[in-house]
Amino acid sequence: MVEFLKGLRVNYTVSAVLCILLGLVLLIWPGTTTQIVCMSLGIVLLAYGIIQIVIYLYNRERTIISQGMLLLGIVFAVIGIWILLTPEMIIMAVPVIVGVLIVIHGLHNVVQAIALQKEGYERWWLALTFGLLTVIFGGLLIFNPFGAVEFVVRLIGIFLIYDGVSDIWILSRVFKVKRDKERIIDAEFVEMDEE
Repeated sequence: MVEFLKGLRVNYTVSAVLCILLGLVLLIWPGTTTQIVCMSLGIVLLAYGIIQIVIYLYNRERTIISQGMLLLGIVFAVIGIWILLTPEMIIMAVPVIVGVLIVIHGLHNVVQAIALQKEGYERWWLALTFGLLTVIFGGLLIFNPFGAVEFVVRLIGIFLIYDGVSDIWILSRVFKVKRDKERIIDAEFVEMDEE
C-alpha cells in the first residue's frame, strides 16, 4: 500500500509539473504553440489517411474491414488537409477542449477536498476553494467570452500553471494528513505495547 501511494504521489507530481511547464510554454509563445499543434495534428491525420489508402490499394483482398479502413483513411486525409488549410478553426476549438479537461481536473480536486474534510483536516475548505476555482476557470474557457485566441491561449497557460501549483499543494496536504494519522496510530500502538 505504501509503494502504491508513493507511486501515486510521483505520478501526480510529474503530472502537475508537466502542467506548469505546458502552461509556461503557452504563456510565453501562444501563437507559435497553437500553430505548431494544429499543423502537427493536420500532418499526422493526413499521413495516417494516406497510409490507409495505400495499404488498401496494395492489398489484394477486398474485405469489409479493408473497405472500412479505406473509408477511414479518406476521412482522416480530408480532415488533415482541412486542418492544414484552415488551422484557425482548430485553434478556436483548443480553449474549449482544454477547458473541459480543466473542469474535470477541478472536479477531481473538489473530491479530494471532501476527502480531506472527512479525514478531519482543518483547512479542507482551502483545497475546496482551489478545486472550485479550477472548475470556474475551465468553465470560462469552455464558454470562451474572449475574442482573441492568443489571449485565450495565454489564459490557458495561466490556468495550467495554477492547476499544476494547486495540485501540488493539495497533494502535499493529502499526504500530510495521511502521515499525521499514521503517526497517531503508531503512537497508540507503542503505548499499548508498553502497557
